[in-house]
Amino acid sequence: QVQLVESGGGSVQAGGSLRLSCAASRYGYSTYSMAWFRQAPGKEREGVASIDSISRTTYADSVKGRFTISQDNAKNTLYLQMNSLKPEDTAIYYCAAHYGVRSTTLRQAFYNYWGQGTQVTVSS
Repeated sequence: QVQLVESGGGSVQAGGSLRLSCAASRYGYSTYSMAWFRQAPGKEREGVASIDSISRTTYADSVKGRFTISQDNAKNTLYLQMNSLKPEDTAIYYCAAHYGVRSTTLRQAFYNYWGQGTQVTVSS
């Protein structure tokens, strides 16, 4: 059974950095798509960044130049390095996956496995 477990969330001041991790229990697929989404209070969940099994990436305009998505296949782990954080980045961040298909879409409906989320709070 696929399990995705996020970690690395926390509280930071504006301008600071955090790195989120997502440990995947069945990361051994040779073809896959993975992504980070976030949901702020009172707002819909939105795509942040995605990566596929050949390391193509896509970023939301709001995070381009500040966030970097990466993966470590040996550790079965997905990362999101977040720099220059802003208060508007405050949200619950979710890891998502779709195995067997390669895509960098940020469309939620494409992803069929989700983690439980990790809270990121950025204060001004």
